[in-house]
Amino acid sequence: MDGSEGMGTEHFGGCHCGGVRFSVRLPDPVQPIRCNCTICAMKGVVMIDVPLADLTVTQGEELLTLYTFGSGEAKHHFCRVCGIHPFHQSRSDPGKYGVNAACLDGIGPYDWPDVPVFDGQHHPGDNSGVERYAGVMRFIPGG
Repeated sequence: MDGSEGMGTEHFGGCHCGGVRFSVRLPDPVQPIRCNCTICAMKGVVMIDVPLADLTVTQGEELLTLYTFGSGEAKHHFCRVCGIHPFHQSRSDPGKYGVNAACLDGIGPYDWPDVPVFDGQHHPGDNSGVERYAGVMRFIPGG
């Protein structure tokens, strides 16, 4: 971390097997999001959007495999060893990665009680540019 004000905080993360590692500068404040498109609904991840330049793969880039579908605009990166999805290049904003919060060291998808859900089933690219949200996912810790 270089201490630049307003630039966010550097964090580290990786896949389950540890083969892929990355550094990422998270925005301040962090604004998590989910999506209900077909792949995101199946993955069930909480994402944090960051500019492409703010994420650097530091280890295991050769272990990443790419999956695209539909328009081919979103680029989903998976570890070919453990199958975990650490990040994807967004269709809505190709200049950003959606980083899987569960892949970040010391951060997790249950750190936020309410996470907005982007309506990817009615993506702006397929819906006359209209962007909307499908709702909110709520996490209530048990006791």
